[in-house]
Amino acid sequence: MATLTLNMQDLRTKVASGERISTDEARWLWQNASDAELCDLASTVRARFHVPDQATYMLMRIVNYTNVCVAQCDYCAFYRLPGQPDGYVLTQEQVFAKLDELVALGGDLAAFNGGFNPHLPLDYYCDLFAAVRARYGDAIEFYALTIAEFMYLADHAKIDYAAAAQRFKAAGVRWITGGGSEILTEEFRRRHSKFKYTVKQYFEAQAAILAAGLGSTATMVIGFDETLDERLEHLERTRAFQDEQLKSNAGLASFLCWTFKPYFTQIGGIEISTSEYLRHLALSRIYLDNFPRIRTSVLTQNERALEGLKYGADDFDLPIEDEVTQKAGAKISLEFEKILGVARELGFNVQTRRVALLS
Repeated sequence: MATLTLNMQDLRTKVASGERISTDEARWLWQNASDAELCDLASTVRARFHVPDQATYMLMRIVNYTNVCVAQCDYCAFYRLPGQPDGYVLTQEQVFAKLDELVALGGDLAAFNGGFNPHLPLDYYCDLFAAVRARYGDAIEFYALTIAEFMYLADHAKIDYAAAAQRFKAAGVRWITGGGSEILTEEFRRRHSKFKYTVKQYFEAQAAILAAGLGSTATMVIGFDETLDERLEHLERTRAFQDEQLKSNAGLASFLCWTFKPYFTQIGGIEISTSEYLRHLALSRIYLDNFPRIRTSVLTQNERALEGLKYGADDFDLPIEDEVTQKAGAKISLEFEKILGVARELGFNVQTRRVALLS
């Protein structure tokens, strides 16, 4: 017991002084720290970047422009293979209708997410995003694609990542998110998404996106069959990448972790507990000391995600749609005031974080 107390005290002192914890120390914390101890350490790091009782949120919509995909990830309940009768591609007018509804609800952020659709050329995306920017200007912002889709499109068009980033930038794109990371280890990808790109390629693409002057984010999904070591490798790679990027640009804007929804997927399984999610969120906040913003996932944890604000998170989405996770069992509530009330009951003053330039 004395050794446990000594170790915990050493880590408290280290975190309080602003020192970086090692991967071995992160492992020790996961295995030995209580929930209260993780909350305390995560709150200490959070306070370096944010007022302790303040939190922000965004009202947003994920627009799933197609469900046709050839990646065949075994954890996805959303995709349809080319030629299947229930595959679809949205028209620009259908996309506009979804964005108009978002604006009517007071939201100003959309995120586009679909799949590896071999029938959609690069021009489909550039034309779509240019049309969105022309129609809405700076009144909304949008996250165009995930990095995984970006990589597929560059490969499909036979251009490198730098050229692809410039094509999207010319079409009015300002952000390409870190989606498609799941767990960033090569072994995890071999097990579950063998037709996706490697971890090395993922970071090469993200570096090209940032070098082009576009924004990007870090993401992570837990609750598959990943080991603790794989989770830590993901965090380690992410922190190292951020260190390198901060030498030459603003780096990644935020880190968002959510939980795998196993329903109606090939891999199946049992959803992990909110308690495990919150502990991981706290560990991420402690470890990712070079990220200003850590986000908790209302999309996959519903109201309980707001407890993440006590575990180091400072920001969250209020989503109105995301077919990808909804197909796998996620339940979206439009009772925004009820959700925000939970955060207030936890002692947080929550304010809308407007992301569009004209907001």
